Amino acid sequence: MLEVLNFPIAGNALIHWMAAIFWVVLAVSVMKFLMPKVVSKIENWTRKTSTSWDDAAAQALATTRWFLIALIALSPASNELVLKPSVERWVHGVALAALLMQIGLWVGSFLDSWIRSARKHGMAVDPSTTSALSMLSFIARAVLWSALLLLMLSNLGFDVNTLVAGFGIGGIAIGLAVQNILGDLFASLSIVLDKPFQVGDFVVLDDFSGTVENIGLKATRVRSLSGEMLVFSNTDLTKSRLRNYKLMQERRIAFKFGVTYSTTPDQLQAIPEMVKEIVAGLPKVRFDRAHFSAFGDSSLDFDVVYWMLTTDYSAYMDVQQAINLALLRGFSSKGIDFAFPTRTLILETPRPVSANLSPAT
Repeated sequence: MLEVLNFPIAGNALIHWMAAIFWVVLAVSVMKFLMPKVVSKIENWTRKTSTSWDDAAAQALATTRWFLIALIALSPASNELVLKPSVERWVHGVALAALLMQIGLWVGSFLDSWIRSARKHGMAVDPSTTSALSMLSFIARAVLWSALLLLMLSNLGFDVNTLVAGFGIGGIAIGLAVQNILGDLFASLSIVLDKPFQVGDFVVLDDFSGTVENIGLKATRVRSLSGEMLVFSNTDLTKSRLRNYKLMQERRIAFKFGVTYSTTPDQLQAIPEMVKEIVAGLPKVRFDRAHFSAFGDSSLDFDVVYWMLTTDYSAYMDVQQAINLALLRGFSSKGIDFAFPTRTLILETPRPVSANLSPAT
């Protein structure tokens, strides 16, 4: 029996080959039979939690590949054998490459599951986050697999310094060629993360206004009040002064009106109190002030300020209409007239001009 176990095969005893094969069989057996049960137990446990991190971890473990585990097992298996330095180096290189690929699958699956969960939550809270999360997923995967590829080539004995330098020069050239597109991409990411506006917000940009319908990777689409679609570059949006009315909590309203110069002082003194009673009696309104402010060219001017406790524009218009009608009724009952542009011309009676008609001496 000892002679059989010590029978040399390719420079190594049979017992050593059996030990090497045992490592590979053990790794594959654990992977095929034990790992599914472990993943099932973890998935049952994650269903009882409210976080998404453990669900992503369970999904990552489920991506374990048995052939990669078998290749990884070649590294401890080779330690049981006496191999040529070049062969041993390649065996360890293949095992390391398989390990890095498996790590890439684990991390990639974890990121994909977590981003999918965040995207599902974002669709309910803020639909604009989905595009940014997709871009983040792409960037994360590109960085992950690039780093793993360089690490793999380096451990296999390749000189990656030249490759990294080539990537750097190529990246600079590509970046210069598509700098406008990249600028819009990062501007989109800035918009979604900083949230100056979201889908559904009413915004005003220069002379344009409308409701945000989509925040894309390159452009943002806004539906104007007149119905047409306005498309803005994300870079332009981040550089512009933009007013977001959706974030407004209260609406400050200031308006003016004028009465005629024939209005008596007692009537002028009563007007602010009348305005206060009208405004304060309306729902969702907080009265601020009403003052006789100025002597106009053809009117005695009043300034009124109040706050709408809701941001609904229709509610504001309903309140302003009620105020205007109440002022008309109140002024009519008190004999007060609203002013309108007038001009008074005063013509003097001609005076006789004396004239001396005596001849000059």
